[in-house]
Amino acid sequence: MNRTYLKAGPALLLAAMLGPAQASGASATAAPQRLPDTYAQPARRIDLGHGRQLNLRCSGRGPQTVMLEAGAIADSSTWYKVQPLLAAHARVCAYDRAGFGFSSEGPLPRDLDADVADLHALIQHAGLTPPLVLVGHSLGSNIVRRYASRYPADVSAMVLLDPPAQDIGRFAPGWQKDEDTLSMQRFAFLRHCEAAAEKHELPSHDPELSHCLDEADPLASARLNAVNLAHKSTPAFWRTVMSVLQDNARVFRHPVPANETHGATPLIVLSAANTYADALPRDRKGLEEARDHTQAQIVATSSRGTLVHVPDTSHDIQIDQPEAVVRAVEQAMRMAQPPAA
Repeated sequence: MNRTYLKAGPALLLAAMLGPAQASGASATAAPQRLPDTYAQPARRIDLGHGRQLNLRCSGRGPQTVMLEAGAIADSSTWYKVQPLLAAHARVCAYDRAGFGFSSEGPLPRDLDADVADLHALIQHAGLTPPLVLVGHSLGSNIVRRYASRYPADVSAMVLLDPPAQDIGRFAPGWQKDEDTLSMQRFAFLRHCEAAAEKHELPSHDPELSHCLDEADPLASARLNAVNLAHKSTPAFWRTVMSVLQDNARVFRHPVPANETHGATPLIVLSAANTYADALPRDRKGLEEARDHTQAQIVATSSRGTLVHVPDTSHDIQIDQPEAVVRAVEQAMRMAQPPAA
């Protein structure tokens, strides 16, 4: 998908959109600098019943298990730098949500409740032993929070990477007005791509349809690029994208729920320095205020909440600063350990 069609959307739409995100020069030298070809095939497909499977990638060993939850319409490959670093200290898993990567399409709508239900089923059917440390990027942070509210005994700690701004219209009304107008064009474009996929017309040289799919990722092999292209040429992919983004528009229009609480569960929020670097000058201050207000509200939902500002990073902290994510997860794991007798 060409980002020009989506860049005016909520902060999560500025995240890793369709497949592996691009790396930056700020990444840790110990982390992989190219997407491994392991992402060109499924890892362990967990049967959820009803003919559905979710693709789960686990590595490492340790007494605690870390579950990585990707952003809006990204898959498990967004964690290609973070997962191997964490695997040196813990059992760490990432998965493709329904309709993405190597996972089956899920029933519509693909909203937070559907994602939480799938995650709960995945943990049970994969035999993962709770409580887990949950790590969520962008929209993934909303899924993690909803999961922790519904199944608090399953969660020992949370690390949230740049949770997107909520209630943006209150802080940036001009941006929200433009977004409401552009969203109609965005969904018309998505429906156009879905219809083309239904007719097996993707990829296409048609001037309009050519924007449905990204160019080859220079950080991936020809094999991995071919696999990603095949995934994104299916109608199931476009149905899922459409449903996810429709629900996002609803979720991020509202503030953090006033009654959301996570008790004393360790909760670390990583806030990116340059989330809105590409925003219009008239909008940037309001967007940053909305983001800061949202993240402060989230931190306050736990008596052990902490906000950490991460310099020199875009919204994709897991790509730009993977070591910062690892440090936060390690801190969360220490905080989650019971006190010594």
